[in-house]
Amino acid sequence: MAGMAVIVLVPDDYGMTALSGIDGVQLLRYHAGEALPDGAEHAEVLVPKFLSRADTVDLSRLTKLRLVQTMTAGAEGWISQLPDGVRLSTGRGAHGGSSAEWVMAALLHIYRDLGPFTDAKRAQHWDFHQTETLVGKRILIVGAGDLTAELVRRLSGFDTAVTLVGGRARDGVHGVDELPGLIPGHDVVVLTVPVTSRTVGMVDAAFLAAMDDHAILVNIARGPIVDTDALVAELLSGRLRAALDVTDPEPLPPGHPLWTAPNLVLTPHVGGNSTGSFERGYAVVRAEIIRFLSGEEPKNLVRGEY
Repeated sequence: MAGMAVIVLVPDDYGMTALSGIDGVQLLRYHAGEALPDGAEHAEVLVPKFLSRADTVDLSRLTKLRLVQTMTAGAEGWISQLPDGVRLSTGRGAHGGSSAEWVMAALLHIYRDLGPFTDAKRAQHWDFHQTETLVGKRILIVGAGDLTAELVRRLSGFDTAVTLVGGRARDGVHGVDELPGLIPGHDVVVLTVPVTSRTVGMVDAAFLAAMDDHAILVNIARGPIVDTDALVAELLSGRLRAALDVTDPEPLPPGHPLWTAPNLVLTPHVGGNSTGSFERGYAVVRAEIIRFLSGEEPKNLVRGEY
């Protein structure tokens, strides 16, 4: 990193502090959705705003850009939008633990009837009844990355039986081609896969129909992976239950049927957005930028279709 300083575009004040002190780097603050500041045309690294997309930055001005380093594991808002030669690295590893915690909270909320008990409290009604339990449940996780590893670790304390599905078969992980035969016989199906042409619409009416009665679909991945209309139909019938941190469309507009669908836990894409999320995100960003500027490949480099 000898010679002139490498300009890194940073989207917030926290990042200006978190990324300070990297040898050979000059930080330049910008505001997503606004005109880029003077000097941005010399930037070689761009850190996007949390959960932003490529249309929030005028990429045509960034003619010297070499790396886009996101703070989140999702890359779908950037991967097909970058000029040739610009590398893309994600924030994988920053938010897996927090997102896994959300899955655990959602499952415990459903199985232990915390929603009905909250309603009973409002009505001042002592609703004593037996609930289900997470202990011993059969969990199918579609996706085998960092988030899944964090989730498996947490599920182990509940004596659950976990089946993993990844893009390809390997030790302890089934290939995605085996998925149709694995869906039946599980109490919970958790989605942790990224958005690609292969995963958009993966959970369609046939997928949902293959799930056992009263099973729970958990989407902590991205909304377009699930056919929303097909899921709403299953929820309204009472056959399936679901927990969604992401939706399609997103944000969910007023009047959408998911707002009033029964048997559903719904949160506004907050799985990874917990105390310390910026600290964790920028820790990954800092390490990846240092690797890149030292001539190493970032660990989270996106290769081909994400």
